[in-house]
Amino acid sequence: MSTFSFLDEKTIAYVVSSCTPPDAVVSSLIEDTAKVGELAEMLTPIEQAGFLHLIAKLVAPKTVIDVGTFTGLSSLAFARGLAPGGRVITCDVTEDWVGIARKHWEMAGVADRIEFKLGPGRKTLPGLVGEGEADLVFIDADKTSYPYYIDAVTPMLRSGGLLILDNVLLHGSVAAPEDVEEDLPRYAAEVVAGVNAKLAVDERFETVMLPIADGVTLARKK
Repeated sequence: MSTFSFLDEKTIAYVVSSCTPPDAVVSSLIEDTAKVGELAEMLTPIEQAGFLHLIAKLVAPKTVIDVGTFTGLSSLAFARGLAPGGRVITCDVTEDWVGIARKHWEMAGVADRIEFKLGPGRKTLPGLVGEGEADLVFIDADKTSYPYYIDAVTPMLRSGGLLILDNVLLHGSVAAPEDVEEDLPRYAAEVVAGVNAKLAVDERFETVMLPIADGVTLARKK
């Protein structure tokens, strides 16, 4: 399954081999996702899924918002790290792949901790949880809507809560959006570059960007 990285394939393989191996449920989810074709590249890379799971276990969140479900790997990673009685609320614009997600949530025994919401973020996010109720928010959806998503979820995050953004490097295009030839990818690069710049100086957050896969930003709300 392809994923972007500044590392070469040999080094990526080494990185993956140096992580705790995926269990049978995650391996099955990866295999089923590969069957959807080219869109399988949207799956969270295995080393990144492990990173998200470890973050969840360290934070032990009670409420997680997962924007962009796809086949459910990120939701699974978070659900396995929840505090007792915790929940993951995940949303997507389509149900096309939620069958794969639910199958593996059931296999992992966490289906009762995950709630799926169908619809665009602009419809599902408002009022999703109360102010200051979310412990962790993960955004991995339409890149051009990142500014809206961040504005929508920031009030929902508690003080000390964690905002995680995926694909913040966009294959390196954010460093020079003007060099991107096609209109839509250039626009996406401009939007995400703007998000990156604003978060870096946003006094509401302590922010760090990590070069994991296609770039991951962690922002802790003050």
